[in-house]
Amino acid sequence: MAHEPRTPNNLQCLIAGGLAGMAVDTALPRLQAKGGFLASGGFRGIYAGLSSAVIGSSPGAAMFFLTYEKVKAMAERRAVHMFAASAGEVAACMVRVPTEVIKQRLQTKHHPSLGKAVRGTYHAEGILGFYRGYLTTVVREIPFTCIQFPIYEYMKAAVCGSISGGFAAAVTTPLDVVKTRVMLSMKGMEAHMQYSGIGNTLVRIAREEGFRALFSGVVPGTIWISIGGFVFLGSYEKVKAVMMDHKNPFDIAFLPSGIWQAF
Repeated sequence: MAHEPRTPNNLQCLIAGGLAGMAVDTALPRLQAKGGFLASGGFRGIYAGLSSAVIGSSPGAAMFFLTYEKVKAMAERRAVHMFAASAGEVAACMVRVPTEVIKQRLQTKHHPSLGKAVRGTYHAEGILGFYRGYLTTVVREIPFTCIQFPIYEYMKAAVCGSISGGFAAAVTTPLDVVKTRVMLSMKGMEAHMQYSGIGNTLVRIAREEGFRALFSGVVPGTIWISIGGFVFLGSYEKVKAVMMDHKNPFDIAFLPSGIWQAF
């Protein structure tokens, strides 16, 4: 007799998702900035913005998995994984986008420090400045996650998180490039550095820089996200399993070998 799938509770989703988010925060904005990787600083300061990423990755991932698990539990059908993942991304981006905006601006040397990046963005554009590229991000993340999660749920193994994430990353690279350009745009910048709108940005990049520019960073991005998918989804499933097997959710703090033994 087949076992009924178990659904984690809210606290388990939040903790497992949060830890998975902290375990892997992957982004390659320098490869997709208009000036390119070297012009944006190369390997110097490549971890600039890490504090912003850590602050946002954990609650963002927690919000995603909480929404994803709750919506998925409504119906165990293949199509529901797409809907659940999409709903999760819409919720997660409310937390993820502001931290991604700050992180990318730090990594591309728009601002010298986290505090100045936050103050500069707020003074220049107000609260909405932190959500520059929100719609672009959601439009990019939904097809990404609609490709990744049905594959992952069907195969359900850490290595499949790597495969599904890598494939989804390659397919959605143009949307990721657009997201990066829009996020890096700021009021007061020169006109040629300003980008707005998904369609306009896609057409402009293709016209001014060629079709290949829409796939900037596709190879390292696919490799990086493949590794990230293995760590992110593998960590989430392992932490979730450990927590669901213990009545006290904070037992996880005393079971490091049990959590990471799969890796």
